[in-house]
Amino acid sequence: MYADLSGGFEFISDTNAHTGRFSKIYFKEDTVIDAITVKNVTGNSLAGETFVADTYICGIITSITLTSGACLAITSDGTC
Repeated sequence: MYADLSGGFEFISDTNAHTGRFSKIYFKEDTVIDAITVKNVTGNSLAGETFVADTYICGIITSITLTSGACLAITSDGTC
């Protein structure tokens, strides 16, 4: 499944912190998250989790830092 990119996106392939208001993170290759801030989410942290290629997560994501891999941080207000 391909993400709706009509609202724009930020390509992330480094280990710097990236901030904004993202509605979806699409993982274009196997990717490990170092840190992530998502509003209104409960449960365990996603830090250290590996997301396989061609998957995504949705929510109000305001910050993401990768350990490895690459993703598109989608800025559209579309639904997942």
